[in-house]
Amino acid sequence: MTDTPLSESAAEPRYTPLRARHEALGASFTDFGGWQMPVRYTSDLAEHHAVREAAGIFDISHMAEFLVDGPAAAEYLDYSLAGRLSAMTIGKAKYSLLLAEDGGIIDDVIVYRMGETRFLIISNAGNRDAVREALVARVRPVDFAATADMTGEDGSFGFVVGKSAVTVEDVSDQFALIAVQGPAAEQILTEVDGIEDVSIPWSEQKYYSWASATFAGKPLLLARTGYTGEDGFELLVAAADAEALWDAVLTAGTGQGLVPCGLAARDTLRLEAGMPLYGHELSLDTKPAQAGLGRVVVTDKERFVGKGATTPAEGARVLVGLTAEGRRAGRAGYAVVLEDGSAVGEITSGALSPTLGHPIAMAYVDPAFSTGETPLFLDVRGTRISATVTALPFYRRKK
Repeated sequence: MTDTPLSESAAEPRYTPLRARHEALGASFTDFGGWQMPVRYTSDLAEHHAVREAAGIFDISHMAEFLVDGPAAAEYLDYSLAGRLSAMTIGKAKYSLLLAEDGGIIDDVIVYRMGETRFLIISNAGNRDAVREALVARVRPVDFAATADMTGEDGSFGFVVGKSAVTVEDVSDQFALIAVQGPAAEQILTEVDGIEDVSIPWSEQKYYSWASATFAGKPLLLARTGYTGEDGFELLVAAADAEALWDAVLTAGTGQGLVPCGLAARDTLRLEAGMPLYGHELSLDTKPAQAGLGRVVVTDKERFVGKGATTPAEGARVLVGLTAEGRRAGRAGYAVVLEDGSAVGEITSGALSPTLGHPIAMAYVDPAFSTGETPLFLDVRGTRISATVTALPFYRRKK
């Protein structure tokens, strides 16, 4: 799943329901989209390797959740998002994009089909307000049922529905979200005391799907999705039950290599997996095709917000993967240059890969230099380091 970039917030900092647990574990905190979130507990490298080799548990309760419900919900989401959500079957999940009218990306989201007329959308924490405003604005209630005529008397365009045909509800504060990621994730979760009534056997749950369960008799959603490149689950539970679930998972993982992980490990894991981060690879100034997400946009839908504006301007920079040798890594904002020093791009995310042992980065570069035919260099604090255009992702887990 996706996240929001580190940023300073003038508002009162927010904490998840698991704050006390993080403090007890000795976590270091950082501001993340207005939330005080654990950045690490022990060591960035140890936490990263634990996820690749065994399992890690992450608090991602800062993410935002929206319920879309009603008889016209599927058609409404086809209009509001870039994908064809009406084609999803109950129990499945889909990655999609919420676009602005000009085709820029408001946010990337994951949509779960909970029922014939009910969907759950999980978005980035820092974009919660923007996502809510966009979703609500795309419902234009009138006194008659859904109609193909979507143009109002004033010439405005929107999804016209009856008063009860679609509802959008921000339920973010009602829930906590815990991610368990890594090759041992499934085995650990099968042994959690209190998780019962699992609707689909663990081994039969597919990637980008969900199952229902209970924890201590309370509803629990098990989503087989994640943001690390590993197998794993995201557990949606009522906020009041978050601490008990966190404790139960940690207990089940004792002896199986499970460790609590912070945002630093999450960032290097998602970078190795080539997963975009809003505010870095994605923004309102980014068109989907530039970010390699053109496949997410279903252009043959008759109408959706942003249709006709998703093609980047000629010469617009495109996202590429870059690898280098040595130990010095490029960071977000560093220039990508030619041998003569002229800038042809900019790094959006970069790190020394803990798994691969060499520097990796994602960067936007001029299209003429995206094929790897021309030698490129990273300008790392005045030192020019040779870089090679590399297909994403940098890392793929063994099936």
